[in-house]
Amino acid sequence: MDDKSFLAPNRWALAFVLALLFGLGLGIRLTDLTDLPLDFHPTRQLFSAIKARGMYYQTAPNIPDWQRNVALRAYEADATLEPPLLDTLVAASYRVFGERLWIARIYSSLFWMIGGIFLFLLARQFLTLDEALLSLTFYLLLPYGIFASRSFQPDPLMVMLILAGWWAAVRWSRQSTWGWALAAGLAGGFAIFVKLTAVFFVAGGFAGAVLSRFSLRQALRTPQVWGMAALTVAPGATYVIYGTYIAGYLGSQFSGRFFPELLINPFFYLRWEGKVALIFGHLGLALALLGLLFFRTRESRTFAVSLWAGYVLFGVISNYHIASHDYYSLPLVPVTALSLGALGGVTLRGLAEQAERSEWKRWFVRLTLLFIAVMTFWDVRVRMLAVDYRPQAVFWAEVGETLGHQPGVIALTQDYGYRLVYWGWQKAERWPEVRNEVFGRRGDDLAERFERLTKGKRLFLVTDFDELQRQAGLEEYLRGHYPVYAEGDGFVIFDLTRRLEK
Repeated sequence: MDDKSFLAPNRWALAFVLALLFGLGLGIRLTDLTDLPLDFHPTRQLFSAIKARGMYYQTAPNIPDWQRNVALRAYEADATLEPPLLDTLVAASYRVFGERLWIARIYSSLFWMIGGIFLFLLARQFLTLDEALLSLTFYLLLPYGIFASRSFQPDPLMVMLILAGWWAAVRWSRQSTWGWALAAGLAGGFAIFVKLTAVFFVAGGFAGAVLSRFSLRQALRTPQVWGMAALTVAPGATYVIYGTYIAGYLGSQFSGRFFPELLINPFFYLRWEGKVALIFGHLGLALALLGLLFFRTRESRTFAVSLWAGYVLFGVISNYHIASHDYYSLPLVPVTALSLGALGGVTLRGLAEQAERSEWKRWFVRLTLLFIAVMTFWDVRVRMLAVDYRPQAVFWAEVGETLGHQPGVIALTQDYGYRLVYWGWQKAERWPEVRNEVFGRRGDDLAERFERLTKGKRLFLVTDFDELQRQAGLEEYLRGHYPVYAEGDGFVIFDLTRRLEK
């Protein structure tokens, strides 16, 4: 590739640009570090927080017995989704630094930053230096990516390993040594082990790397390809076999992901595109797709198209989740970064030609790009600091204290009751929500359903009043049949042990 760079004309300039980008990227992710993890998909983050605390409390000293029991019951109550690698790492850190929930934010941020290193190395295999820098800038400073990449969930680690696998696979395609084959297989395999959905992204990248250099027949005759494939499949397959057929906790996790009828439903594709647009915007998605036209070699085009094909296949197979969970499209961020780098390079070369004979024009372009990066940093920082979630811990502690930390509670509350569990130390049965799901279900009679769901319960907690309004007749039924046990700013508790006389 042409290494004549407009953004970094010498090695010192390159060092400065990289230091600036990684400094901005890490700095914004550590902004408001100790705030509660409620800024991005709190349900998923609190799931991991509960798991990590349960691991820690198994051996932590000086913990009241009732708190240890609550933490362990909550830890055991929810099914295991993925291997709890990050949860275990955070729990181990708790033993050194104490229970600091923001420790997970540091780990996830570092994983994403390391992934940025691999993305830059990967981009340099196909793109010019300026294009690689544009790709890295998008990857590090995309606002959605900033919030997602510091969240307490396995996805940032998964993306890091996917990128490491892609880079090693491309290096193998150019040198074809067993060392690169082993590196690619191990990185891809552990990415899938971290989260099984990574298989589509790993497969897409590996297929692109192989087919960019070999025909399918040649690839199938190459022992290193089979070795790389075996290493990629082995960790995830081992986990699935163990979790499904030995331990038995994974069997139900594979249901409810693929609905064939969605493939002929136009609203499915609209919802899918809406989730992607939430990450990149409609214009960003369109520009990323156009970027596929600007990869200049057959090798780079094959690799880029294979990445997009892997994502599309993932969306088709996991069609329920791709249209309902935006973070399932998080691995598309580095894919889009590569495409936008190729597209942005065309614009940047045009700007460089305009400024070729004018020093002030060159600096004007560079400072304008710097301004965009810094203002993106600042805008996200303002968004982070605009909301303080710390009072939520006090609120839920008050609710838990009012409930008495005793069983027999059913709740209409946020995030599957995880806020109540984590800060309120109160486990509660969850009253089902009204959801705009893909498939509607006819509800049964309210009185009959209420009696069935509240059997054996002593208290009914409501904190999600928006959801209460969506539940036709529920508030009237509660207030008409049961006295208020306690009420405060943001919650009301009904006493199910006493029934109001008509």
